Amino acid sequence: MAGENVLQFTDQNFEQEVLKSDRAVLVDFWAEWCGPCRMVAPAVEALAHEYDGRAKVGKLNVDENQSVMGRFNIRSIPTLLIFKDGQIEEQIVGATSKDHIAKLLQKHL
Repeated sequence: MAGENVLQFTDQNFEQEVLKSDRAVLVDFWAEWCGPCRMVAPAVEALAHEYDGRAKVGKLNVDENQSVMGRFNIRSIPTLLIFKDGQIEEQIVGATSKDHIAKLLQKHL
């Protein structure tokens, strides 16, 4: 499950927490049953801790939040999106390394 710094994004809070954020936001689209999602989870949790106060890092469960998933055309998971000023700046589809995610996130701080 998510670490203490990992935010939980939902259909209800996505607009406020992500699109209207004054900081870069990393969103991990995942599901409980997804093996590669579980592989990425520790990296996402570590980044949430490392970037605390500089960026928002959170997860959105696609099984429970179909609206956001459809809005951003998420077709496979894990998908990681980095938002800045309400716009998608980066997209990573599939399992990847913490270093790769950090490099992309760093560009938008």
